[in-house]
Amino acid sequence: MTTTSLLFIGGTGQISAACVREAVRNGLAVTVLNRGTTTARSIPDGVEVLTADAHDEADVSRILGDRRFDSIADFLTFTPDQAAAAVRLYGARTDQYLFISSASAYQKPPARLPIDETVPLFNPFWQYSRDKIACERLLRDEHAAGRIRVTVVRPSHTYDRTQVPLLGGWTVIDRLRRGLPIVLHGDGTSPWAITHSDDFATAFQSLLGTPEAIGEAFNIMSPELLTWNAIALDLADAAGVETPQIVHRTTHDLVVEAPEWDESLRGDRSHPAVFDTTKIRSLATGWEPRIPFAEGARQIIAWHDADPSRRVVDPEVDALIDRLTGRVAVG
Repeated sequence: MTTTSLLFIGGTGQISAACVREAVRNGLAVTVLNRGTTTARSIPDGVEVLTADAHDEADVSRILGDRRFDSIADFLTFTPDQAAAAVRLYGARTDQYLFISSASAYQKPPARLPIDETVPLFNPFWQYSRDKIACERLLRDEHAAGRIRVTVVRPSHTYDRTQVPLLGGWTVIDRLRRGLPIVLHGDGTSPWAITHSDDFATAFQSLLGTPEAIGEAFNIMSPELLTWNAIALDLADAAGVETPQIVHRTTHDLVVEAPEWDESLRGDRSHPAVFDTTKIRSLATGWEPRIPFAEGARQIIAWHDADPSRRVVDPEVDALIDRLTGRVAVG
């Protein structure tokens, strides 16, 4: 089993765009299928582009016709209904369907560390994670029934230069540069796995057309463990801020004031993220992430500084952080 033709459902997102670039570098015939609305990440020369709504089964079926691909990587399936449609659409069109799940699906809080692929999938806090779990269960059953050949991939927090990986986005960087405090959950010392999309892509490549990957699930994330304090300090340093002001608040206090952060905090960020990547390393021989977050932070700041339109400050988030850091009275 080998992969020479590869279809990406998506292909322009934070993770999938890097995987497209890596596949092209490896000489694969790459096709992407999406709505064609994302402009932040360009598609490499030589990639075939199919324009369709990935969540419109009839539209996808029409544009694919009777085409087959050695592997299909799906970055746009989030709910069990979408997963069921994926089985119908792609089961007979490929020898390998790669479903991009999420490490947030693992048990929260974790019963043990490090987290390997045998840890139960259970997240009572985040609907996104529960939907990914439901997708995995459906695909597992469909795989067992012989209707689709599945490989499950569970990334943790994966970023590229377009994303500030703190709640609040670019508004947080703008506050740092204005000498204003930012807020972090807890005491900022919880360990966290954060992975550059380029590093994810090189490990992901090793799964394509690999018989040992069929019917299996894989963690893919950097072994670099950072605290949230360290992540904020790396971003501050990249932004040219020597003495950042960081205020710590409990997760409870944060979600009371900012309920829109509830699922992401209680369902993911407030728990320690220490993962075992032995399984992916057994296939990605010699894989080592090459981009530490300190370098990634410089890429993030440089990309935003290159174009003023990218430096969007959200006044509501700015006011929220003012309240959370005590610059104005809460409630």
